[in-house]
Amino acid sequence: METFMIAPPPGLETAMDIERPMASRRKETVIKFYKDMWDHADVALIPQIFHPDFTFRGSLGPVLVGHAQFADYVRWVTGALEHYTSDILGMIEEGDQVSGRLRFHGIHRRPLFGQAPTGRHVWWFGAPVFTFEGDRVRDLWVLGDIHGLLDRIAEGAVEQHEFTIDA
Repeated sequence: METFMIAPPPGLETAMDIERPMASRRKETVIKFYKDMWDHADVALIPQIFHPDFTFRGSLGPVLVGHAQFADYVRWVTGALEHYTSDILGMIEEGDQVSGRLRFHGIHRRPLFGQAPTGRHVWWFGAPVFTFEGDRVRDLWVLGDIHGLLDRIAEGAVEQHEFTIDA
């Protein structure tokens, strides 16, 4: 599989400079999850990151349990969005949890949410909460800006939201 990454859409903040040797073990696992597993669709890494019966609650679909269901989800997302890329914008660690602020993006190449492929570079923000048990993830909950994504893939979508603040 091709592992070409794309730059974030113009005008958006840059991803954090990740210095892996400086990250805690749990933050390193989160970095591995996004930059090694997701950005390269390397589902072989899933057993290294997650417990066998871990739970995943994501914004793009149903609650998933275990490696096989999650691997199918990764293939679906990265198949629909060519050059899928995760930009880590920030991370916070507290106890057995690591949370983050991310931007996900790629080229819309397959049907997604009932929308035919647009060929556009689409993106959305997400906020994951990883709960660890030992060195592996037991639960992953992700809240994503699905309306932002839907706006960007919808035919004739406008870039600006309708609500504005008068200065």
